[in-house]
Amino acid sequence: MNINNDKKRYKFLEDVAIADIAYEAYGKDLNELFENAALAVFELSADLKTVDAKEKIEFGLENEKIDNLLYDFLSEILFLKDSKYMVFNKVKVEIKQNKKYNLKAIVEGDNINPQKQRLENDIKAVTMHMFEVKKEKNMWKAVVVVDI
Repeated sequence: MNINNDKKRYKFLEDVAIADIAYEAYGKDLNELFENAALAVFELSADLKTVDAKEKIEFGLENEKIDNLLYDFLSEILFLKDSKYMVFNKVKVEIKQNKKYNLKAIVEGDNINPQKQRLENDIKAVTMHMFEVKKEKNMWKAVVVVDI
């Protein structure tokens, strides 16, 4: 389990799938949940200590359902990784709700450089297998499975 300042952010789930990696992400609100879900993806992709935050990318998304918004958000991060050949180590998310959920995100990272960064898994996609977002007591939780 990954712990930062005694605060549970996310944990990787063992023995869930063969060519997949599953994790749970947590947050006191939706912004923190989405940020922690992204940080788990970042950690699965590279050793975060070896990634510099040299470039910022901003993007926005909207969806009527919060689980679909998280799916789209994580998929967009993977698209940026593949299309811009980047790994990320920082994220800031702001979600507002009117009729739909509107998300604004900033991710920070650097171009992939195996001489500089310790790369881990090349995540292909977020899957819908076991995917869920729910509020439990005073905390949000998401279950995410990624295909590697």
